[in-house]
Amino acid sequence: MTEHKMKLSIGPVLYYWPKEQLRDFYAMVAESSADIVYLGEAVCSKRRQFRGDDWLETAEMLAHAGKEAVISTLALIEADSERKTLKRICANGRFTVEANDVGAINLLANQAIPFVSGPSVNIYNDRTLAFFAKLGLKRWVMPVELSRETLAQIQQGRPAGVETEVMAYGRIPLAWSARCFTARAYHLQKDDCQEKCIADPDGLTVYTQEDDAFLALNGIQTQSAQTYNLLGEIGDLRRLGIDVLRISPQSAHMQSVIEKFAAVLAGKVDAREAAHQLEALMPVGSCSGYWFGDAGMQTGAPT
Repeated sequence: MTEHKMKLSIGPVLYYWPKEQLRDFYAMVAESSADIVYLGEAVCSKRRQFRGDDWLETAEMLAHAGKEAVISTLALIEADSERKTLKRICANGRFTVEANDVGAINLLANQAIPFVSGPSVNIYNDRTLAFFAKLGLKRWVMPVELSRETLAQIQQGRPAGVETEVMAYGRIPLAWSARCFTARAYHLQKDDCQEKCIADPDGLTVYTQEDDAFLALNGIQTQSAQTYNLLGEIGDLRRLGIDVLRISPQSAHMQSVIEKFAAVLAGKVDAREAAHQLEALMPVGSCSGYWFGDAGMQTGAPT
């Protein structure tokens, strides 16, 4: 029996990094073991270190390096200028688009353009998956809060030709808001945020009164403080027929994280041991609760 082969993807950079850091990051990714690279601004349109042409130029570079480049859209459209940018991305005519809201799906479906749905699109059962498949969905990224059991049910009814991608590493994108919590943390109005989130390359960690790491503020996005890590569950993911594992970028140790995943997929190292080794590379610590149907910030199966 042929073993199910999974691809490795790099999700869009969710943080506001300086231009040179972004260029260095994608130069590293071009030489890495990743198969698919998502790029583009998915959180806040005020982040302009990279503009439209920069993203397309980087996508071309990655394509020449043998990667599948996919352009990601904003998850929360709030202004007419953002809607116009969305239309340009959907009409780029060269690269597949990851639609992170239903507005993007509508634009792509109206042009009969196949698309990928991002984790912020609410696909919670196989009926919804089938609905989007009729509109041109070719790959979907499971919403991060779904469990292994829910995914198994959806996989059983998955339409033919639709690939499933699961976020397997990174701080979990939990919510988006019209308010900017990073600006508020710096006592600034959102309209005068001074792009303060560039000072927090992995988001701003929030602690409880008991000094436990709880969340991470990333502009208008709220993330988990802990890093979601499913590397130890590779065998189960393979048995479920998952096509793509997503690594969400962090500011440091990314080359090591990517190659650790690649080594496990190639059967060169033990998955549980490699997952444990990744703990030292995370900003705070790990979690995997959602996968087991538990509170998201928990680690491992409930006892």
